[in-house]
Amino acid sequence: MTMEGIGLFAGIKAKLDYTNKSQALVSQNIANADTPHYQPQKLKDVDFGRVLKASMDETRSKNLYPEVTKAGHLTGFGKIDDPRSGDQRITYEIAPAGNAVVLEEQMIMANENMMDSNLMNRVLLKNVGMIKKAIGTSK
Repeated sequence: MTMEGIGLFAGIKAKLDYTNKSQALVSQNIANADTPHYQPQKLKDVDFGRVLKASMDETRSKNLYPEVTKAGHLTGFGKIDDPRSGDQRITYEIAPAGNAVVLEEQMIMANENMMDSNLMNRVLLKNVGMIKKAIGTSK
């Protein structure tokens, strides 16, 4: 099993992808601060409820069932698609943020992106450390 198969790491990767895309938009906004009629852009916040509902609608089921990993395990009442088999869906979109670039707002957004990215990197390192310790390669 790769680390990408672990849900926590997939979530960390998704958050890092989101912050990277957000930072790219902040950089673009700052670069175009003096461009006439430029509309700054911002990523919409991800609505977890909407993403979950869309996921549930796709499976056409309101129930989630466990995946059988060993022959002796119970199968549950039905099956859903393997979540690791699908491509990453885009769960955020770009929307206009106003009529003009406000550099102070862009600085705040850049700082928030940096803090979120640092947090995800720390969580990732902690969890990799725990896995290393569990398999006996921690030093």
